[in-house]
Amino acid sequence: QVQLVESGGDLVQPGGSLRLSCAASGFTFVKHVIGWFRQAPGKEREGVSCINTSDAGTYYADSVKGRFTISRDNAKNTVYLQMNSLEPEDTAVYYCAAGPAFTVQAMCVMAAYRWRYKTWGQGTQVTVSS
Repeated sequence: QVQLVESGGDLVQPGGSLRLSCAASGFTFVKHVIGWFRQAPGKEREGVSCINTSDAGTYYADSVKGRFTISRDNAKNTVYLQMNSLEPEDTAVYYCAAGPAFTVQAMCVMAAYRWRYKTWGQGTQVTVSS
């Protein structure tokens, strides 16, 4: 069964940190792009950060550059999103998604390429509030 399971979401104060995990199963982990997306209430889903599991190429949205770091552990079929200096604007449900590898930036930011993601996780809630 092809599956992505996110974990690590929580309530955190502004300036705090969280690490999200996306555990994959049921498909060949390499040669994929794994993307982290988020959706806040009343807003469209947006790409946050994506990684090519083969060459480790990455992309970050401008809003998270310098604060978030994406990484992968191919031995564990898991992608991580380390989130530091969290802001209230980061509050959202975070989803990970997997698709056959293509240009990382295109798959991360262009909604027209979102169809390339074949599998989505169920989401994990991140709330940044004092």
